[in-house]
Amino acid sequence: MNYDWSPIIARKPLRFPNGKRLAVIATVNCEYWDLLKDSTEPYYAGGPAMLPDPLPGNVADFPNYTWREYGQRVGVWRLFRVFEQAGVPLSITLNAKTALERPEIVQYGLERGWEFVAHNYEQGELLTRYTFDEPAERAVIHNTLSVYEKALGRKARGWLSSSLRSTERTPGICAEAGLIFFCDYMNDDQPYIIRTDHGPIVNTPYSIEINDFTFFHRRAMNTWDAARMLKDNFDELYAEGAEGGRMMNIGMHPHVSGHPHRMACYRDFLAHAKRHEGVWWTTREEIAAWYLEQSR
Repeated sequence: MNYDWSPIIARKPLRFPNGKRLAVIATVNCEYWDLLKDSTEPYYAGGPAMLPDPLPGNVADFPNYTWREYGQRVGVWRLFRVFEQAGVPLSITLNAKTALERPEIVQYGLERGWEFVAHNYEQGELLTRYTFDEPAERAVIHNTLSVYEKALGRKARGWLSSSLRSTERTPGICAEAGLIFFCDYMNDDQPYIIRTDHGPIVNTPYSIEINDFTFFHRRAMNTWDAARMLKDNFDELYAEGAEGGRMMNIGMHPHVSGHPHRMACYRDFLAHAKRHEGVWWTTREEIAAWYLEQSR
């Protein structure tokens, strides 16, 4: 692999700016799914379905499509309000088609100075489909970055692949395009350098464990089980952070987390976390820029 094997006990302590011991990134994944695909193959939409029986891509799956669209129409605004009221900045991962089809989400985040992370062109288009077709993978990434720049008025600084499915080439293509962070590798509680032929790029790990798909759907947790898990994860990392900085990413999807009965989970967690000193409520770009500077 293009990164070092590094057990955490063998590293020098990581010291975040201003003595912060735990960096928390609240991630809202703003994703867009096409209703139809020009295919008779089962349509995997880049994430679990509510009704699990897959339909061919050329057959409209209205229950799953509209369940996901609820997040764009209603759920995302509820989540935004909860984190805004708590004074916590959000990191928004953004498909290119979300920017094109749901510009209100972009405008809302821009007005609040939140982070946007490039997140593929369309959610159901996985880069692993192009494992043996480098030009096609490059086209998806470059088209995504082009839409991002036009919609946000600035170049993207980081990348998260749909369903975290990337190829061995993806970090290098991203570094070549001027990105400084990558989110697909989930193997650490600290940032680290991925080496590429186009220079270093910082892995700022995403998480499948601390992720609403996992605790609400894959494990069927209720609101208070999920809140307890978030707090327990926070507390353990916060304690470890006394020895060296740690990162905690919270992955949320508006069509999963954005329902009324789930707001209490996040309000309870945020109230708990906000009572602690030394928490760096931050973004991936901020962490990556700082880490690159420390690594020189």
